[in-house]
Amino acid sequence: MEKTKQTSPSVENVFDGNRFIRACLRRSVDRTPVWFLRQAGRYMQEYRDVRKHHTLVEICKQPELAAEVTITAAEKLGVDAAIIFADLLLPLEPMGLDFEFQAGEGPVVHHPVRTAEDVRRLRTDRADQLTYVAGAIQKVAAHFRDRLGIIGFCGAPYTLASYMIEGGGSRNYIETKRLMYSDPAAWRLLLDKIVTVLEQYCRQQVQGGADVIQIFDSWVGSLSRADYRDYAFEASKRLVRAAQAMGVPVIYFGVETAGLLGDMASSGADVIGLDWRQPLDEGWRAVGHTHAVQGNLDPITLFAPLEILEQRVKDILRAAAGRPGHIFNLGHGIVPGTPVEHVQAVVRMVRDFRLGDSNA
Repeated sequence: MEKTKQTSPSVENVFDGNRFIRACLRRSVDRTPVWFLRQAGRYMQEYRDVRKHHTLVEICKQPELAAEVTITAAEKLGVDAAIIFADLLLPLEPMGLDFEFQAGEGPVVHHPVRTAEDVRRLRTDRADQLTYVAGAIQKVAAHFRDRLGIIGFCGAPYTLASYMIEGGGSRNYIETKRLMYSDPAAWRLLLDKIVTVLEQYCRQQVQGGADVIQIFDSWVGSLSRADYRDYAFEASKRLVRAAQAMGVPVIYFGVETAGLLGDMASSGADVIGLDWRQPLDEGWRAVGHTHAVQGNLDPITLFAPLEILEQRVKDILRAAAGRPGHIFNLGHGIVPGTPVEHVQAVVRMVRDFRLGDSNA
C-alpha cells in the first residue's frame, strides 16, 4: 500500500518521529539531521570487500547485497538516513540500452542514442525489470524500521538523457545539445519516455518502503538558465510532482546549479540540494525559504585537518541559523580515499552543534 503524505503538523502520522523526514517537510527537529551523498562507496573498507567478489551492477541487482551495503554504511557512520545502493543508469537497461562500467572510464553506453529513430526504439514497458531495487529497499526498511529515513532515488530526465546520448561522461555535452537544439520533437519524446519509466521506478521504490525520493540532476549545470527552462524544466517538474503524488517528499539535487536554483525550486520539490560553490544561506535565499535545503560541505574538506573541518561544518550550521528545513550533507558525493573517521567526525559535529553555544 502506498503511503499518504500528510503535511499538517497537528496530524499524527508515520513521519512525526523521524527528524530527517520532518526536516524535509520544514518541521521542527531536535537537531539537524545528517547523511552523505555516496555514503556507501569505495572509501569504506566493507564496501571494497564486497567489490572483490561482485561488480557494481551485480550488487545493485542482488537485493541482499544492496541492502547489506546500504545498512553497513548507515550504521557505521551513525547518520539519520540511508540511501539505497543503486546506480543512476539502471533504468537504461529495460529501455533497451546496454551499458557497463569500465575501469578508469566510468559508465559506457554501447549504443548511444543519436537520432530520432534511436529515440523511437526505446522501450517504456519493462520497468518491472527494476523491482530488484525495491526489493533492496524493503530489506533496508525492515531493518531500520522507523529509526532512519529511507531514501530511494533516480536520475533526472536531462541527466539520464545526456548519458544515453553521450554514451558516458562528457565535458561539453556536444551530442546532447546537438540533438536538443536540432530535433526538439525527438528530444521531447526522449524525455517523455524517460519520465514514463522513472515514474514507474519511483513508485516501486515507494511501495518498497522509501520515505523520500531524491532526483539527481548531476549534469544540469551544463545548461544555461534559458536552456534549462526550455529543454529540461518541464520534464523534471513532471517527475517531481509524480513522486510527491505517491505520498513522499522529493529532494532535487544538481551540481554547478547556483544560477538555476530558483528555477529548480519552481519544480515544487520539497528540498533543493545545494552544492558547495556558494554559502548555504545565499543558496537558501535563491531557493526561497518555503523550501527545505540539503548541503553543502565541499566533499574534499573531508581530507582537511579536523579543526578546519569542524570550522567549515559550523559555518554551514550557523548559516542555516536554526531555520526548520536544513539537512546537513555534502555538496556532492564522498570520493575514494576519504578518511572514514573524518566522515564519522562530521556526524558527531552536527549532532553536538547548538546554535546558542558560546564556542559554536
